[in-house]
Amino acid sequence: MGYTLPVFAAAAAVAALRCLTEGTCPQEVTLALLRPNRCATLPIAQGAPLDDQQALAITYSEPSDPLDLTRHTPIWAWVRWQEAATSPKIHLEGGFGVGRDRTTGEAAIYRYARLLLTTNLLFYCPKERAIAVTIILPQGRDLAERTSNAAFGIVEGLSLLGTTALAQPLTAPEQLERYRQELAEKATQSPTLVFCIGENGLQVAQQLQIPPSLCVKTANWLGPMLVAAAQHKVQQLLLLGYHGKLIKLAAGIFHTHHHLADARQEILTAFCALAGLDPEILHQVWQAPTVEAALKFLETMAPQSLPEILSQIANRIDQRAIAYIHAHCAAPIGRSLQVGCALFGRDRQIVTTSEIGELILSRICRQ
Repeated sequence: MGYTLPVFAAAAAVAALRCLTEGTCPQEVTLALLRPNRCATLPIAQGAPLDDQQALAITYSEPSDPLDLTRHTPIWAWVRWQEAATSPKIHLEGGFGVGRDRTTGEAAIYRYARLLLTTNLLFYCPKERAIAVTIILPQGRDLAERTSNAAFGIVEGLSLLGTTALAQPLTAPEQLERYRQELAEKATQSPTLVFCIGENGLQVAQQLQIPPSLCVKTANWLGPMLVAAAQHKVQQLLLLGYHGKLIKLAAGIFHTHHHLADARQEILTAFCALAGLDPEILHQVWQAPTVEAALKFLETMAPQSLPEILSQIANRIDQRAIAYIHAHCAAPIGRSLQVGCALFGRDRQIVTTSEIGELILSRICRQ
């Protein structure tokens, strides 16, 4: 198992600080990972003092997933002394390639990343000194164009995101097995479960006040997880995810990693065509860079048709999910399982809910 991007950013920052305090760059640094509660030693690619006031160090990201787009990307940390009397002990900034929140303009350096950086830097920062730390991702802007960051309001780069140091290999069979184990455990406690697609799904579930005991995080393994739900005699299952991810299920795509299948605009265009929209509108939807952009366009050009289009997509997801379960489970396993879905946008607000999804969600909220 590899490490998340914040770990490599912290390693580079510690190495740069040690350049300032020791005069040379270490070949490796040891970090307190915090989550989990253990230490890890990471290599430093390069580093040097720029003068007696500032230093730069570089690491390379090594996540566990061979398909992770940040694999081997460089992470720079630029550290410089600050006036201790007027500056915070450690001031963190996002430089080039680190994303920013479109609304607030703040750098996308989240809670765990800040805690990890601050904790490890404090160990090496002299008591009488203060430092400013800028994290730079030279390839961040280019890589961000291949992610859904912009759909969630993060622009100009990648996020230092994560709640743990360990990078979960979302395309590896071992990760699927962990999800199945969680499913098996929670299925013994409740006949109703919620599949939360990724961290965003978990956050939306929290906003909806869905009990954590009902939530099972999934990644791209939706097909095998649906079958597992049927095998463990789940009676009601809500799929809660970003519309740009779950829309793939409406076309029968049940492993949703973009390396394997990505037909989101094509699927949305097909549903728009079934709704009878004009060819010019269909062309614009087809050419849209993201589902989010296409939906924004439809809000303007086809506001009366859009709710019904989204509803048809959600109901089709349910139908496809049930068909998948029936096709991959021996009868009568899964025959009593109800599957519904709720889709949200980049603002983490629900944009549509299937008919069955609405029923399941209302039952959960009444508990």
